[in-house]
Amino acid sequence: MIRPNVDLNLKVAVVNSEGNFVSYCGMWYEPKAGFAVIEPVATDPAYRKLGLGKCAVLEGIRRVNLLGAKKAIVGSSQQFYYSIGLYPFSTSTMWRKR
Repeated sequence: MIRPNVDLNLKVAVVNSEGNFVSYCGMWYEPKAGFAVIEPVATDPAYRKLGLGKCAVLEGIRRVNLLGAKKAIVGSSQQFYYSIGLYPFSTSTMWRKR
């Protein structure tokens, strides 16, 4: 986590009453790029469907918005992102030479 361009204030962890991590959202933001990246997002299977991942992601988005980000990019098409109100605005195809 200690790397250039890592802002620990953009890493959102949700803990349970025992102090254990149960959900997490990492956010990356570089002002020169003008957008944030939501990555990674994880929730302990025992704590899914409680809205904790959604809260972590939306809090991360709130934090990067305060820093000036106008867009947040997700490198996934999982239903989770649709269910919390995000939607694709662009898709791409990766190419490789055989």
